[in-house]
Amino acid sequence: MKKNLINWAYWTKELKNEPKSQIEFYTHEITREHNDRHRFQYLKTKHSWHLVDPSPWPLVASLGAFFMTLGSVLYMNKFLGGGQLALVGFSVVLYVMYTWWRDIIREATFEEQHTLAVQRGLRLGMVLFIVSEIMFFFAFFWAFFSF
Repeated sequence: MKKNLINWAYWTKELKNEPKSQIEFYTHEITREHNDRHRFQYLKTKHSWHLVDPSPWPLVASLGAFFMTLGSVLYMNKFLGGGQLALVGFSVVLYVMYTWWRDIIREATFEEQHTLAVQRGLRLGMVLFIVSEIMFFFAFFWAFFSF
């Protein structure tokens, strides 16, 4: 209650352009820091999983990869403009890589959406992916050398 009265006194004095006392100044600073801290509270994660926002980058990356592949095929068959199309596709893929990773870093740092449980899940997913690739290549080379 006292804090609200001091804030009310501060705002009424500010509207009248009267000088503030030292106590009112510090109270205002504390309140402003509190408001700044809670202004973006809706961005904070309140659960332990990660809900992915809709993103245009998968579609744009697939179009870039398509243009790069199509341009490479056209270039190898000596069609006019094939090399330029391959370069455009490659540029689009590089742009998407930069912006998509920028968004992921922003989610992890500024928006704090990567909680400990999410980080643990990301690490486990990467480990399982690497293990599956090792098993795939092991099976591939075993089949290649056994026959």
